[in-house]
Amino acid sequence: MSETFAFTIKSTGFDENYRPSDNTRITTNFANLARGEKRQENLRNTLKMINGRFNTLAHWDNPEGDRYRVELDIISVEMAMDAARPDNALPLIEILKTRIIDLNTETAIEGIAGNNFSSYVRDYDFSVRLLEHNRGQSGFSVPEDFGALHGNLFKRFVNSSVYRAHFSKPPVICISVSSSKTYHRTDNYHPVLGTEYWQDEHSLTDEYFKKMGLKVRYFMPKGSVAPLAFYFFGDLLNDYTNLELIGTVSTMDTFQKIYRPEIYNANSAAGKFYQPSLEHQDYSLTRIVYDREERSRLGVEQGRFVEEHFIKPYQTHLEQWFAPSAH
Repeated sequence: MSETFAFTIKSTGFDENYRPSDNTRITTNFANLARGEKRQENLRNTLKMINGRFNTLAHWDNPEGDRYRVELDIISVEMAMDAARPDNALPLIEILKTRIIDLNTETAIEGIAGNNFSSYVRDYDFSVRLLEHNRGQSGFSVPEDFGALHGNLFKRFVNSSVYRAHFSKPPVICISVSSSKTYHRTDNYHPVLGTEYWQDEHSLTDEYFKKMGLKVRYFMPKGSVAPLAFYFFGDLLNDYTNLELIGTVSTMDTFQKIYRPEIYNANSAAGKFYQPSLEHQDYSLTRIVYDREERSRLGVEQGRFVEEHFIKPYQTHLEQWFAPSAH
């Protein structure tokens, strides 16, 4: 079966002047920060937190704690089902790309692509399909092929010539650990990622990312109060340099303090056994305004959007595309 789809990538700088474009997923966390009366103050404070965290972790040869600056690009991925009609492309994925500026040597160091991860199809899966599947049922269950379409789309993108032309290494996604699982501290310690945690049963999100071809490990960096979940291809600890990893940790640790302060800005650190909870009351708020309720509501709206404009119109095509005989 010949493939007629085509991926395109657009890059937008994320700085204090950032304004979301009309076709940006408005549930994207960084887009949420960039709206309202406090938008510029939000962005300025967020970037300041990221830079401070980076310099704290990259402390060697950095006596004043101001050697590095982190720059972020929002990478928007669109996919046209017909390569001959690129103007008919649908928004598919948004990730972040870090760039590290060494102010001592006046050089730019390429960082990791991924970090934050937003997807229209994931909105559909979690905010529409999963809810409809469980409506009226006495217990919770997951559709048999849950996440299969999204996983195949993501793997095709990462293996595409478009991805390779823009990024030199595979992506690393860094998000919150699951509030439904208990994590156990291990003796393994990494100089950047910190103390490793493990759990013996994957969460629904872990399984979803597994269908994207990604493995998961959980680390709590020095100075953090809860472990982060790192999703990756290959070897997380050896495929990336310390500065690359610090770029991801400083960016996503900052965002999680804003998004989930109950977990990542708690006033006490995770212990030997740790179960995250959004009901936790002993935490501090950042000065950055973030509307979590709005984001949840818009997730349903955007899930419906992708159902109407992508899932239903191209269902037959997609089933043929990913059928075993097509490969």
